Amino acid sequence: MTAFAAKTYQQQVLESVEAYFKACHELPSASIAFTATTERLWGRGNPYNPLAGFPADMPYFCLRVPTGGGKTWLAAKSVALVNTHLLRSEHCVVLWLVPSKPIREQTIKALKDRNHPYHIALREAGPITVMDLDEAKSVTRATLDTSTTVIVATRQAFQVEEEECRKVYQSSGALMHHFDNLSPEQRGALLCDGEGGERTVPYSLANVLRLRRPFVVVDEAHNSRTELAFDMLARFRPSGVMELTATPDMERTPSNVLHSVSAAELKAEEMIKLPVVLETEPNWQQCLADAIGRREALQQLADEERRGGAAYLRPLVLIQSEPRRAGVETLDFERVRNELITNHGIPPAEIVVATGEEKGLEQIDVGFRLGIADPACPVKFVITQKALAEGWDCPFAYILVSMASLSSATAVEQLLGRVLRQPGASHRQAKALNQSYAFVVSRNFAETAGALRDRLVAGAGFERREVADFVTAARAEQSRLDLEGYGGRVVVKPVVVPLSERPNLKSVPKAVRDKVSWDGKLNTLTISTPLTEDEAEVLKASVSSESAAQAIVEAAEVSRTTAIEFFQTPAELGERFRVPQLALRVQGELQLFDDPEVLEYPWELSPYDAAPSADDLSVLGAGLKVSEGGEIDVDGSGHVVSRFLPELQRDLGLVYQPEHWDALRLATWLCRNLPEPSLTHASKQAFVAAWLADLLSRDGFSLARANLQKFLLRNLLEARIRALRKQAVGKAFQQTLFGEAAASRVVVSDQYAFEFHTQAYAPSRDYDGRFGVFDFRQHFYGRIGDFDSKEEFECACQLDMLALQGRIQFWVRNLVRREGCAFFLQKADGRFYPDFLCQLPGVDGQPGPVLAVEYKGADRWNAAEDDRLIGGLWANLSDGRCRFVMVRDKRWDWIEGLLT
Repeated sequence: MTAFAAKTYQQQVLESVEAYFKACHELPSASIAFTATTERLWGRGNPYNPLAGFPADMPYFCLRVPTGGGKTWLAAKSVALVNTHLLRSEHCVVLWLVPSKPIREQTIKALKDRNHPYHIALREAGPITVMDLDEAKSVTRATLDTSTTVIVATRQAFQVEEEECRKVYQSSGALMHHFDNLSPEQRGALLCDGEGGERTVPYSLANVLRLRRPFVVVDEAHNSRTELAFDMLARFRPSGVMELTATPDMERTPSNVLHSVSAAELKAEEMIKLPVVLETEPNWQQCLADAIGRREALQQLADEERRGGAAYLRPLVLIQSEPRRAGVETLDFERVRNELITNHGIPPAEIVVATGEEKGLEQIDVGFRLGIADPACPVKFVITQKALAEGWDCPFAYILVSMASLSSATAVEQLLGRVLRQPGASHRQAKALNQSYAFVVSRNFAETAGALRDRLVAGAGFERREVADFVTAARAEQSRLDLEGYGGRVVVKPVVVPLSERPNLKSVPKAVRDKVSWDGKLNTLTISTPLTEDEAEVLKASVSSESAAQAIVEAAEVSRTTAIEFFQTPAELGERFRVPQLALRVQGELQLFDDPEVLEYPWELSPYDAAPSADDLSVLGAGLKVSEGGEIDVDGSGHVVSRFLPELQRDLGLVYQPEHWDALRLATWLCRNLPEPSLTHASKQAFVAAWLADLLSRDGFSLARANLQKFLLRNLLEARIRALRKQAVGKAFQQTLFGEAAASRVVVSDQYAFEFHTQAYAPSRDYDGRFGVFDFRQHFYGRIGDFDSKEEFECACQLDMLALQGRIQFWVRNLVRREGCAFFLQKADGRFYPDFLCQLPGVDGQPGPVLAVEYKGADRWNAAEDDRLIGGLWANLSDGRCRFVMVRDKRWDWIEGLLT
């Protein structure tokens, strides 16, 4: 397995982590940093919830990533950010907690494998040592001093009743050397055994960890923070805690969600197969036959693509059988396997059983180099009972078949997670191969679809507001009964039927009774919610006359057909919305302008002054005071400054002694740790050496101090070089896009057009009515991203009213920092995301122009000059296909003037 490029959403997650770590040092406390960072990232600052049992100002945050989003890779990639931007240390100890022993073994194996993407991501932190808790109990001081050490353990290992936990606190001769030559501050921080004169300091792993201030990574954290085991981690004096989960706790003990990834983002970036196409069938044998037919159809598509050069694919069916019960006939794994072999002619070699007793999948992993994904492996059907072995993963799984209802939450959530992952993390050519499939033995489609959505929310980490679109019906007649699938965009008219007799509703099950009501004065039965055929049969039995029974059957038919009025969005109706983008001619070739690095600009550091600024010297002075254990109680704004990070820096400075490098070696280290690929090494080396020489020539700055503060020096140099590059890019941007003959270099072309895909709209927050209520009818999607102000909301209302008049075909609330589901115009120092994009009516079947609308408050008008310039350029170069307007002071007439 080789390294892979980060998806856009993954890069954004890592940028959020880096921004938070930097803010922890720049702002008075981790809590203020969290609120400020989420405000900057998402437009609304989230409150900070301290972790019970830990210091209130310890950096603590959660990354919410749905199933299939690559949580473990993100965790591994974050370790380098921990070292560089939070701890400012060459090495650290990471305590990596996982939910179970199988996951622990799988994680250790992947993190140790030098060719695995997890290890490659981890190695960005420098030399790496990965070990389990047993190995950690004899870890050497040299190992901790010379590498970032990752200790992988289960959360249960830290429960007091566990033998493994007790050994963490026991003295060990193998660890004695860690406690040589400690300072009084270090000794004072250690745990002791005994009381009074018999107090001793055990040479325990717990005390080694207390000295090293480990950073804690909690994988799948949603079920761990109420356990005593998690509280006990505070005894190791962690430097910070990062949770990764699909389903963070937001009620009992709320997580600090720094960055939330949506399922729509994963779908847009080809990580998961959506929607889940659901089919229910009351006859289990027919249900299984339908699933077999679907698998064969998918196999044909995969084989056709294979002949065209696509990667090998063998779609798998995961079958959840019923458990065996004494004296009761159930659809257990033996019965399902016999059905496959006897009635469908499936060769036994193509079936594997994975239950508590049957270890078929383990045998497959041993027998084939690539496991079940190996082209030589014949398996097409996996029969399980409750859940598959933890850690088992195969993106070839496409179809989930449930022989029972979806009430077994854990098993269904786990199996759903298996079928969601996209093979190769890239879309296939055939649409059917980019979807997942579920076949459930059930008579009630709507109830089953609801249960499936519940499982996607509770187990896979999907958001409730987006999940309606991600479970769809395979058959149109079942789709009509799935009212939840229309996200509330449906009107159900009550069906009133006169009856000659009063129905005995007490004899009817409550689920049916809740859908009807009887009016004794008018002798009418009102059906308020559609009734299925089965429910109509049950209700029919509540009357005795044949005429009344027939009337109920006919009214029930109306309730699930003509009484339902569906409102479909333009996206659901199949409308396409494509917006031309800016492109540049680079060496004669047209290229999407999505990165200022494609501009040709002279980028050389030699013309610039290589000297620390007054601000740099001030920052270094404050940093020295912190590292020496001094306190800065109040900042310039009067905020009380947290002591957690200063004390952490002091502790790390004591345990990780600074190197005694000369100026040349220090400059070489700084160059190696400055990520600036656009510079030549010689240019960067000369600038850094000159900057460092200038610093060392000043009073109070010695080589010893420079070694001590090398991470802070790196950060200051990075900021300086970034600012200089920004200047160079700005000049090139101005010349290329707005200089002479710009039209020959810049193009708005249909060759590059952003398309708003049906299921790729992922707002970080949906509009919740906080500025007012409006029934938006012409928005491209059913969901609408939140508005930043009341004026922005009123602008959206105006657009929708203009659309209802026929002057706009449809419109969309554009999103910010949601690549894959948002349109942007590249600027020199960032991206401009217009608030709204409108498709204007077309002529003769051709789409009309696209209008981009940006609303700006009067207080932000002057600062938005560059947005107006790039928007105007985009419109001017489009030959009339694009229009742009920036509105202020509710000048809706400016919009109307562009609709003709």
